[in-house]
Amino acid sequence: MDPAVLLVLALSCLLLLTFWKQSSGRGKLPPGPTPFPIIGNILQLDVRDISKSLANFSKVYGPVFTLYFGTKPTVVLHGYEAVKEALIDLGEDFAGRGRFPILEKVNKGLGIIFSNAKSWKEMRRFSLMTLRNFGMGKRSIEDRVQEEARCLVEELRKTNASSCDPTFILGCAPCNVICSIIFHNRFDYKDKDFLKLMEKLNEDIKNLSSPWLQICNIFPFLIKCFPGICNNLLKDADYTRKFIMEKVREHEKSLDVENPRDFIDCFLIKMEQVNYSQQLTLCPQSEFNYESLVITVSDLFGAGTETTSTTLRYCLLLLLKHPEVRAKVQEEIESVIGRHRSPCMQDRSRMPYTDAVIHEVQRFIDLIPTNLPHAVTRDVYFRNYLIPKGTTIIPSLTSVLHDEKEFSNPKVFDPGHFLDESGNFKKSDYFMPFSAGKRVCVGEGLARMELFLFLTTILQNFNLKSVVEPKDLDITAVANGLIAVPPPYHLCFIPV
Repeated sequence: MDPAVLLVLALSCLLLLTFWKQSSGRGKLPPGPTPFPIIGNILQLDVRDISKSLANFSKVYGPVFTLYFGTKPTVVLHGYEAVKEALIDLGEDFAGRGRFPILEKVNKGLGIIFSNAKSWKEMRRFSLMTLRNFGMGKRSIEDRVQEEARCLVEELRKTNASSCDPTFILGCAPCNVICSIIFHNRFDYKDKDFLKLMEKLNEDIKNLSSPWLQICNIFPFLIKCFPGICNNLLKDADYTRKFIMEKVREHEKSLDVENPRDFIDCFLIKMEQVNYSQQLTLCPQSEFNYESLVITVSDLFGAGTETTSTTLRYCLLLLLKHPEVRAKVQEEIESVIGRHRSPCMQDRSRMPYTDAVIHEVQRFIDLIPTNLPHAVTRDVYFRNYLIPKGTTIIPSLTSVLHDEKEFSNPKVFDPGHFLDESGNFKKSDYFMPFSAGKRVCVGEGLARMELFLFLTTILQNFNLKSVVEPKDLDITAVANGLIAVPPPYHLCFIPV
């Protein structure tokens, strides 16, 4: 038989087999658009606005539907009720992390963000305990954020009220908070090691958001076919880990078990305790080891720097766009805090308008529209459908944060969404910028603290001046594979 005919037959059989495998499980999974063989539903999605595509599908197939990314099914949860039912009511069943083939090469299933099962539970429990309950020596985390807020003000003064792009400075501040918590010291904004670390963290986010890497996550075989695609990501990750490991070695030389100074000290002490216990009981290898420490610290850097700095940057842009909102926040700062002391977290309860503005910024910008993918940890019956163990789950945070039933004008920036008729702060169960359930962001408390203290400290010391008319400012998010970033802009920080 002609080789060309054999090739055509082989490809035809492959396509038919793929189509059969996709369709054979659809009777158990929720409904959804018919996928193409091999590529799935990729061509039916607007990659520039995934959230809009998901909303359109939900109108046809309901709040729970199935999409295929390649040959693998993914179940989408759309709307508050479906997301709450899965992530909160059935939290343990939906607590897995969906596959990220690229990052599996980098993280090896360790750390907090992309790990699963025992490893994830151990690291999450330890990190939460350390960040929430331990004051990091004699200084609280709030002290560290306040110190960094003062340093941020000094850096902003150096701009001499001239036009500047705030991206770099606003990125340094949360990164330095993480450095203080993990390494026990902050860095000068011009420190070469600090600048290099910032550069690598920024490159990581850009690489993870590139179209090629998104495609490789869908079709993992491409990673082997084109190994150069993820080389930059691996090189940057390698640099960050070497940097962290140097700090770990320095900590080991000066470690005082009775007086831990920071996250690394706490982790090293835990390693020592666990290893001693293992020797006595002959238990299997612990999750607490050097590799796990380095990857966990990398996760804290990655998650704790970019998301907070991007939110803060977007916040200033929205305040430039809405000067009347900015004026009311500054009026509240003047009334409650004044100008002669630093803002503190106790002030927040007496500043309902400022609190509402920060919540509305997070709701409006919808930082991580499709959330990080979850996975079911066992076969789950959900709304009369059977979702097999390991199936990837996408909870649409956009559908919750922009729900018309909860927020009267979800596409409009309006702090009134979080204020009652008397002007008091109004909580909402639909406020899920940090996700919800078992996989809610470990650093949520820290991020909330940073946003409040950084914003109030900036507006206490500066007026914000746009270089263009507010009506001409573009606040549309730039298309990005992971997070919604604001368009580039310049402003002037005018000392008050």
